[in-house]
Amino acid sequence: MAAPDDLTLVLDIGKTRAKLLMVAEDGGLRARHERANRSVASALGYPALDVHGIAAWIRETLAASPLAARCRRAIATTHGAALVALGDEGLAWEPLDYEFDGPDELAAEYDVRRDAFELTLAPDLPAGLNAARQLHWLQRRHPGAWARTRVLLPYAQYWAWWLCGVAASEPSSLGCHTQLWQPARERFSDFAQAEGWAARFAPVVPAWQVLGRVTPARAAQLGLPADCEVHAGVHDSNACLARHLRNRAAMTLLSSGTWTVVMAPGAPLDGLRAADDMLGNVSVLGTPTPTARFMGGREFERLLDGARPEAASLQALVRLVESDTVALPAFSEQGGPFRARHGEVRRGGQALAGPLSAQLGEAARATLAALYCAQLSATLVTRLRGASPLVVEGPLAHNPVFLGALAALLPGHECFASEDALEGTARGAWLLSRWSRRKTSPDALCRVTPCPVPGLIPYHARWLQALDS
Repeated sequence: MAAPDDLTLVLDIGKTRAKLLMVAEDGGLRARHERANRSVASALGYPALDVHGIAAWIRETLAASPLAARCRRAIATTHGAALVALGDEGLAWEPLDYEFDGPDELAAEYDVRRDAFELTLAPDLPAGLNAARQLHWLQRRHPGAWARTRVLLPYAQYWAWWLCGVAASEPSSLGCHTQLWQPARERFSDFAQAEGWAARFAPVVPAWQVLGRVTPARAAQLGLPADCEVHAGVHDSNACLARHLRNRAAMTLLSSGTWTVVMAPGAPLDGLRAADDMLGNVSVLGTPTPTARFMGGREFERLLDGARPEAASLQALVRLVESDTVALPAFSEQGGPFRARHGEVRRGGQALAGPLSAQLGEAARATLAALYCAQLSATLVTRLRGASPLVVEGPLAHNPVFLGALAALLPGHECFASEDALEGTARGAWLLSRWSRRKTSPDALCRVTPCPVPGLIPYHARWLQALDS
């Protein structure tokens, strides 16, 4: 039985930021530590995930924390499209950054061999966003490193292994557009089996499974108790979804961060279109979940062009609509249904030239960024045929202009924003660490009121029409 003062250590490693959180038995946040995340040059010359830097930061942070000794559980949640290879002595090679475009040089060979979309529900993506492309490239370009590979495991499970020494894989991590997994059959893809990759992956277990206790050496190094239990861990968007799977049968989730991900459990799979970057993620329960996404955090920042997000206002939104100032996708080459298009901002049908900061004031840029993300998010919800209610998690849940515009553009949906002090990914991971106890998590949701902006619906209709032209 857990003591009231026990803590759970949550490692939330996103593409942009890494977080170390300590959460109490009552769900309250007791400590938060963060660091910026970036890729680093690997010993083999390609951009790699900074596993060594993150590990050093975790060691330093926990060793200095008086709360570490109270952490009786640990669980990691990480971004997807990341795999780690273990050799006889730790890493066989450093994990590739999924934005590294090296795998594109072998795309022709890869594309004729991978499984059909109907089997993996994973669309073809550039660079290393299909994790199978990373393995295909590494195996052929660095055969010596590949020869050192003994075990493969997803990124979240790497951190579990780092803590307890037990290697595992997990369905939500294997099923996030990797092209390594067939969700309907709950098995590795034919391609992964033919290449010999499937045989190298660690055993597949549920996200909530306890793999073991932290190793004595790691416990001493980090200041963790010797009986700290380590759970398998989970893909970040699916961690966010997990808490809602417990609370309601039908809903749509919008998880924001570096990626804005719309997940619609229960929506029809036959509406997924690979060309539009729609996919079937795999939930922690192992079931296919219709999903669409775009690189919202990256696009939001580019439209801000230095503006503060909080500078957005309803008044600026009215002026944007009245002046017919629109942002047309896309402002990132990675992911999303319009990734092949070159983004531009137009006013009255004419493209604005030069830096956006020279054309629009701070309030206008911040509002345009929020409105653009709301328009694209509403489009994805509609295409997925996601059920009401719609729940928004992550940074966009704290942006009133985004929320008001999104609710106005989805009149058939009840919209709610998370008010949880803990972000959805971390809250979901915390909940998974006590999943077997059937513990639920309070919703902590606030109903969103649609913003009363005259002309917003016709404005959005013209935006959609421009995308078809």
